[in-house]
Amino acid sequence: MKYRRALLKLSGESLKGSAKYGLDPSAVSYVAQQIKEVVLSDIQLAVVIGGGNIWRGQDAALHGMDRATADYAGMLATVINALALQDALERVGLVTRTLSALQIHAVAEPYIRRRAMRHLEKGRVVIFAAGTGNPYMTTDTAASLRAVEIGAEVLLMAKNNVDGVYTSDPQQNPNAKMFEKLGFLEALNLQLDVMDSTALSLCMDNSLPIRVFNLFKPQSMKHILSGKNEGTLISKHEE
Repeated sequence: MKYRRALLKLSGESLKGSAKYGLDPSAVSYVAQQIKEVVLSDIQLAVVIGGGNIWRGQDAALHGMDRATADYAGMLATVINALALQDALERVGLVTRTLSALQIHAVAEPYIRRRAMRHLEKGRVVIFAAGTGNPYMTTDTAASLRAVEIGAEVLLMAKNNVDGVYTSDPQQNPNAKMFEKLGFLEALNLQLDVMDSTALSLCMDNSLPIRVFNLFKPQSMKHILSGKNEGTLISKHEE
């Protein structure tokens, strides 16, 4: 395999499947199977998960809710998703640990960087919940931060039925073209809908490559980690 340690960023929407809201057990099971394929290939894998299938702090703030309070509610939504994914992973035979940036001792370990790295070294899947633990920070930023902290070699940005980064929304513009490779500065300047600028800048500052891919294309994640071209690569080498 090309990479030894990776971090997977999952959106909350990836767990809701065809449902309009919440969790779809079949979608959660599918994600667990894709992760299992990777872990059985001797890859150390951590996961950061969003909560958009349950709660969106920015939307609540637009309707008058205090932004910090809304964001903390969103962090709790990521904990729900993390527990659902943890259960699915354990049902397929993977030892899993959920580490939360908010202290919720009954259901998750507190986030401690060295503990997370030790879990990975022992072959456990580590799920990072509650984002960074701070309001005004997205789970994309949490993914970039945790990836840098644990020494991940690549950040995998999983998309739902979108193969990579396009010049415009391919679901609205059939003539949109997909980028095979991008530089960090180019992605920032083009203001492409990949991840927020804070997260992208953090990856750029630490030379952490990002691979944007379609999670629901079977074995796509395994192909990336084995060195095959899949999706869009965003890296310093493409500047």
